[in-house]
Amino acid sequence: MAKTARKKLKKTSWLRKIGRFFLYLWLGTTLYAVLLRWVNPPVTLTQLGAVFGGYGLQRDYVAYEEITAAVKLAAIASEDQLFPDHSGFDWASLEKSLQAKPSKKNKKRGAGASTISQQVAKNVFLWQGSGILKYVRKIPEAYFTVVIELCWSKRRILDVYLNCIEMGPGIFGIEAAAQAYYKKPASKLTKQEAASIIACLPNPKKYTVVPKSRFVTWKTGHILRQMNNIAGDEDVQALVNKPSAALK
Repeated sequence: MAKTARKKLKKTSWLRKIGRFFLYLWLGTTLYAVLLRWVNPPVTLTQLGAVFGGYGLQRDYVAYEEITAAVKLAAIASEDQLFPDHSGFDWASLEKSLQAKPSKKNKKRGAGASTISQQVAKNVFLWQGSGILKYVRKIPEAYFTVVIELCWSKRRILDVYLNCIEMGPGIFGIEAAAQAYYKKPASKLTKQEAASIIACLPNPKKYTVVPKSRFVTWKTGHILRQMNNIAGDEDVQALVNKPSAALK
């Protein structure tokens, strides 16, 4: 009886330790997410993955105001046109993607349903990967999406997105991408250049900006058309500093 009681106590002790670990992990990461409202992420798992994968790390954070309106508009036009209006999730697009029948070209359901907020949650706080890693990531990704939508402004979310997302092998953020591809700062990028950089985002290691891959060439034209379509939207204008005037 004594041995059984000791085993139960030992098991309970381990469960408490595990419980405390996850509690502290949750509190720590939540506080970190709130802190990033004002502080730029020092490093991300994706960036570390690029370093250990042999791609290196090119990164240079710039202020939101130093990113041309063309880049902000291109990101919204390409990745998440409802970004100014939704609360982190595009439920209509998600439902549509889940109902879509997989084709030979795209056998995966749910592609293209991630919002900019969800991409920030994944790229800043979590990890990349497909298969089981992707499904394990979905719950914390949803949690961090809610946290940043509650604690950050839309401008801050777009700011972190454009400064942290991978835009080429080992190239993170729009400033590093602008310098790598066009030898100029992000504040000087043209509409065409901005659209071509954003066009590589589905797979920046596969779709090259310079020289332009076939996909980037096609996607650039598509993004430019979408930029023209949404440039007059008042909410978009407020978020990207009135792009309709800045892009003339």
